[in-house]
Amino acid sequence: MRSQNAMSRNQPTPTHGASSSGPVPTRTPALGPQQPPHDPVAGARAARSRGRSGRRRRQRHWIGAGVLSAALLLTGCGDESPAVTARFDAFGDVVDLSVVQVRPDEAEQALETIRTQFQDLELALMPWNDGQMARINRLLPTGETFSAPVLVLPLVHLSQRYADLSENLFNPAIGKLTALWGFNTDVPEGMRPPPEHAIQRLLDANPQMSDIEVDILKLTGRNTSLRLDFSSMVQAYAIDLAIADLRARDIRNAQIKTGANLRAIGERSGQPWRATIPRASGSGVFATLSLEADESVVTRSVHDRNWLHQGTLYHGILDPRTGRPVTHTQSVTVLHPEATVAAAAAVALFVAGPDQWQDVARTLGIEYVMLADRDGTVRMSPELHERLTMIDRHAPIELSPPLSEPETQAMNPSNKP
Repeated sequence: MRSQNAMSRNQPTPTHGASSSGPVPTRTPALGPQQPPHDPVAGARAARSRGRSGRRRRQRHWIGAGVLSAALLLTGCGDESPAVTARFDAFGDVVDLSVVQVRPDEAEQALETIRTQFQDLELALMPWNDGQMARINRLLPTGETFSAPVLVLPLVHLSQRYADLSENLFNPAIGKLTALWGFNTDVPEGMRPPPEHAIQRLLDANPQMSDIEVDILKLTGRNTSLRLDFSSMVQAYAIDLAIADLRARDIRNAQIKTGANLRAIGERSGQPWRATIPRASGSGVFATLSLEADESVVTRSVHDRNWLHQGTLYHGILDPRTGRPVTHTQSVTVLHPEATVAAAAAVALFVAGPDQWQDVARTLGIEYVMLADRDGTVRMSPELHERLTMIDRHAPIELSPPLSEPETQAMNPSNKP
C-alpha cells in the first residue's frame, strides 16, 4: 500500500469546501509523449522509499473537537453546502473523508467514530498485527471448531463466494504462501524469492476458502496449511462499514478514500464526486470518472506492495496456481457499488490476466473493468470506457465486447476521442 509524503502525514488538517488536499485531485494536464517511458522498477523503488519514511512516523493525528466545531461554524456562514473533510492514518495509508450538508456536531461525531473504526480494523485484521486474525490463523490449521469474531465473518462469506466464482483465482486462504514471499509484514525489506521446494510444498497442500466450514458464528479448518490474509480487502471493507455508519446517521453525501480504494454516496453540492484512475506505471493520471449515487472504485497494482531483488520487482498479488507474483498484468481497476466486492474482483481479474479477464468478469457479474497488461496496453469494457474523461490520450486501448450483454465478437481496438 502506498503512502503519501511525510509532511502531509505529520500535518493533517481538516479542511472545508474545495481544497487541493481533498481526496480527489483537480484535473491533471494531459500526459503526452514528452514524458519519458515509465519504469516500473524505478517507480516501485521511489514508492517504497516514500512508504518507509511515512510508516516510520505512523503517529495518528486528529483535530480537537472544539477546533473542528469552530471551523465548521465559520465555514457554514458563507456556504449553503460546505464540504467537511478530515484526514488520518490507517493501514499504512492516509484516509481522506468528506461529508456534505451535515451540522458541525454531527460531522465531528461521525468522523471521530470512523477514525476509531479504521484503527480498530487495522489492529484486528491486518496479518502483521497480533489481533483477531492472528488468533483465527492459529486455530484454523488445528481442525478445532471455534467461535469467530462477528467482524470477520462477512469477509469469510464474501471470500468463499468469490473464490468459488473465480475458481480460486481470488484465494485469501493462501496466507502462508503470502508470508513465504514476505508480504505478511507492514514494510517488506531485505527479501529474496523463496526456495522452489517451499513454494511447491504449499501448492501441493492447496489451501482454499472451501476448506473452511462456517456454522453460524463458528469456524472449522479442514486443511493444515490454511492461513487467511484479507489484506487485499481490508481497506475496502473498512470503507464499506464507514459508509454504512454514515447512512445510519442519515448522512447521505460523503466520500471516503484510502490508498487505491474509494467509495462515494450522494453528491458534492449538486455536482458528482470525482475519482482519478492512475496510470499503470504508478505515476500520473490515466483518466477521471464521475461517480453516480453510490459507487466504489478500486485499483490493484504491482505498486501496492512490492520489493526489489537484484533488479527484479516482486509484488504481493500472487497467482494461487503457480505460487508466484503475477507477471502478465500491471494494474486492474473495478467500479462497483461495494468497495469490498470491487477489491475481491480486482484481485481475481488481476490473476486472470489479459486472456481470461472478460470471462471472469462476466462470471463475477462485474461490468466496469480496466486492465493494463505488462506491455502497457489498456484493456477495458466499453461500459467503463464510456464514463471516463481521458487524461492520458496516448495510451493504447483495446475495448472488449460489452460485459453487460452476452458474449459477441471482439470490438476493434480504439481510443476514446
